[in-house]
Amino acid sequence: MGLYVSVTDRMRLTTAVPILIAASFAGATFAAAQSVDAYFGVGTARAPSNGVPIDTFGTGNPLTPPALNGTFLKFGGTFMFTPHLGVGVESSFRATQGDYAGLKYKPNFWDFNAVWHPLTLEHRVVPELQAGLGGVNTKFYYNQQFCDQFAGCSTSNSFLESSNHFQTHFGAGLRFYVTNGIFIKPQVDVHWVHNFFQFGRDWVPEYGAAIGYSFGRR
Repeated sequence: MGLYVSVTDRMRLTTAVPILIAASFAGATFAAAQSVDAYFGVGTARAPSNGVPIDTFGTGNPLTPPALNGTFLKFGGTFMFTPHLGVGVESSFRATQGDYAGLKYKPNFWDFNAVWHPLTLEHRVVPELQAGLGGVNTKFYYNQQFCDQFAGCSTSNSFLESSNHFQTHFGAGLRFYVTNGIFIKPQVDVHWVHNFFQFGRDWVPEYGAAIGYSFGRR
């Protein structure tokens, strides 16, 4: 009697085998890592206004764009291949929409970085340096209010368009481990954004602090 495999079984095997291979590879990579961590933070980014009035709606009453500021939220993680060297990814974005010459705007800075720890994670205080490349995506929205005698007033928030810019990123932080895994990290970042004409400077400093957890810290 020969071994018979139905079409359904073959489809299941075809789907399952790549997933198992990928899972095995990811598990082996994770096991080879010195440590993996994730963090969340709050801070602010700053850049002056470009000072150029914009007549957004063609009314003859131009408005000057604001400075870049406000509360920024940050999410990130690092993957250390050795006790001192690794890679990381970060995303830092304005928590709420800000006013911009009659519109609303919301920027998002994202980057991939090389990470260097001068001291190993065995220490309670660990300096961290980052350098990498990424981009800035700034979305613009239009708020409009509608009123009628039946339903009253309501406000719509419509996405209009977005602007993308290349950026380089440099960061320096100091990890304070309050437990074996949990750390607090004040951090200073500098973004150089190519042709960041929406604001008055290509250099954008960012200041904040994060809380995170390290997996695999000994």
